[in-house]
Amino acid sequence: MIDRCVNLHEVELDPMPLEEDDILVGRPAAAVKALGDFSGTQLGLWSLSAGTVRDVEADEVFVVLEGDATVRFETGESIELTPGTLVRLHTGERTEWEIRSPLRKLYVAAG
Repeated sequence: MIDRCVNLHEVELDPMPLEEDDILVGRPAAAVKALGDFSGTQLGLWSLSAGTVRDVEADEVFVVLEGDATVRFETGESIELTPGTLVRLHTGERTEWEIRSPLRKLYVAAG
């Protein structure tokens, strides 16, 4: 939980288990840290190490803080993720995350 100011690169995240069936390549590890809420939305940090996983998304907006990755949607669309990229995800979207270097993002999600 943040009070007034925090360095997002220094916040320690808590391990977040991945479903074995969702890991497609490698041995990626996920981590998360809830930073609090803001006007009914959740604010937090999430990270994923190198590898490929699939996911079903929640309603969220995020900005990439570090890393290099591609997120692919079942529609065929894909987005390259590098620091500074801002992305909008919608509830129920099915995605595949290919992480080339550890990804860290700041997210705002529906409460």
